Order: sequence, then C-alpha cells, then structure tokens
Amino acid sequence: MTDFEYPLRLHLDGDALVANWCALDARSGAARAGAAVKANAYGLGAREVVTRLRDAGCRDFFVAHWREAEAIADLIPPHSISVLNGIAPSDIAAARKLGATPVLNTPEQVAMWRDAGGGRCHVMFDSGINRLGLAPQHIADGVLDGMDVDLLMSHLASADTDVAQNSEQLQLFQQCVSATTAQRFSLANSAGIMLGADYHFDLTRPGLSLYGGIARAGMEEWIRPVVRISARLLQIRDLPAGAMVGYNATHVCREETRVGTISLGYADGYLRAFSGKGMARADGLALPVIGRVSMDLVTLNLNAAPALREGGWVDIEYDLVAAVALTGLSPYELLTNLGSRFARMWS
Repeated sequence: MTDFEYPLRLHLDGDALVANWCALDARSGAARAGAAVKANAYGLGAREVVTRLRDAGCRDFFVAHWREAEAIADLIPPHSISVLNGIAPSDIAAARKLGATPVLNTPEQVAMWRDAGGGRCHVMFDSGINRLGLAPQHIADGVLDGMDVDLLMSHLASADTDVAQNSEQLQLFQQCVSATTAQRFSLANSAGIMLGADYHFDLTRPGLSLYGGIARAGMEEWIRPVVRISARLLQIRDLPAGAMVGYNATHVCREETRVGTISLGYADGYLRAFSGKGMARADGLALPVIGRVSMDLVTLNLNAAPALREGGWVDIEYDLVAAVALTGLSPYELLTNLGSRFARMWS
C-alpha cells in the first residue's frame, strides 16, 4: 500500500498515560487498578495503550466485545482480559479457545457457561444503574451456586457527583459481597476511586481518567492530558467583508478575512457542536472556527496568523474540560469519536 501522509495527527503522550494509571493505582489504596480499554482504548489505540500499561504494571484489562479481546490477546495473558458485555451461544467455542474471561450478566448467561463446562468467570451485579447485571434476588436464589467466580463487580451510576445513590449502591454491593464466594470484588470506576477506601475493594476499573478525562472535580490537579490534535491546511483564501462561509451561510465575514480550510470534520470526531465555537492555534495565535463543521473540513479565521501557508499545520484546542463546557458533549464522546483517519503518533 502506498505510504500517503495523513492530513490529521493525533499526538498521544505515553508518559502521561502511564502517569495517570500510576496515580489512579496509588489512589486505589490497597486495591489494584485495572484499565478499561474498550472502544479501542477510548479511541486512542488499544494495542498501544495495553502495551504501555502492561509494562507499567497493569494486570487487568476490560473490553466490551469479544473481538476487542481478540485484538489484544497476543499482548497479555488472555485470562487477564475481561469481556464486559457477556456471552451469546455463538461465542462459547471461540471464547474458550481465546481464553479471555466472560463477565456474565444474566441468569441465562450463567446457565449457558455452566452447561458449556463452567470454569473461571466474572459476574456483573446490578447495584442500581439498571443496565447489565444480576439482580439481588438472583443472588439470593442461588444462581451462582457452584460457579467459579473470580471477580464479582458492579458499576456506579453517579460517582462523579455527591449523591445518595453512591452510598446506596455501595451498601447493596456490600450485601452481595457477603452473600457470594467470589475471589475478588470491584466497584469503583475513575470517579469511584475518589469516593474513598470503602469503594475500592480488591480492584478498581479506571477508564476515562487514564486518557486525560476529569471524572470528578479535584482530579484536574494530577490527571495529565494525553491527547493533542493537529490538522493540515488544505487551502487559504482572502475574502471580503460580507462573504459567507460554509453550509447555510452561518458565518458572514465582518471584515476582510483570511480563511483557512483544514482537513478535519465530524467524520473524524470533531463534531458539529464545535461550529462557530472551536479554536485552533498556530505558534500560540488564536484561529477561531468559523461556519459549520462539515464531514471532512473545518474553516478557520487566519487573520491573526498571516504567515501561515497552505500545507502548514495548526493545533486544535481539545482540552477535555474546556471542550465539555464549550459544546455540552461528554468527555467520553470527545475521546471515543476520534476516527481512523488520524495518524496516531505516540511519544
């Protein structure tokens, strides 16, 4: 295949990624921190993330689907990969061959795994988020009797805020812990780590904050950004006052404006919410996004940087906290939507 240059670059700070995991691991107290690497490690690149976190000492990795497990199983012991979305009958043979660990979410999945020979598994308990997981009554009814459950886990719904639901979920999970014979227990995500030692149990499961997201107020003091975006200038033109830019003419130039079009768009995860709000920079100079973000292109006001030329590069402001406030998007969306057209460049 011809080695064309990517017109988009995702600059990824491997040292920051590792530092974030180490900080989250330290704040997990006596528990060990794992890592959620589902959705291609939140868009950054699962193989690169797993390799770095493995070398830093991480031993538990969580994905959503079996194909995600398969994609990293040559990098780490397969049994250290947990598949959160459970199993279907068509998965059984391949799952056993691969060796990753299923997270069983329903009585039917428990029965399916038992009937297929049983063996080591993880189980999700629903303590109140009402998504995946066994209900308290399932535990009381003995659904897990005789099962080789390594890790019993649950998931906090509102750990990013101080609400009663956190302690209610903790209490229900503690009751479940005392009623089962699992080897290990896990409740806290990135934000849940910050709720204190009662929430840590044996294993924490950070995700967002590994990648620079501030899951709970106060973490910005020590979580480091991991992602930076740059894009190539495809064309520069000088427009008179009154000229209209982009779809539906949502921007009208108030003065003579030097306009640059860059190779970036909502197909790359730079969503329409940035239209007329986003910002690029060149040598520290502010270059506002003007007009609507389209599928492959974004237009910038280059008046502040007259020396820029076609083929040059600009940096895109993508601080997660600021971008959340600017667009109303969640940091999870901002990361996981980053597309395949970036050259992912690790440092």
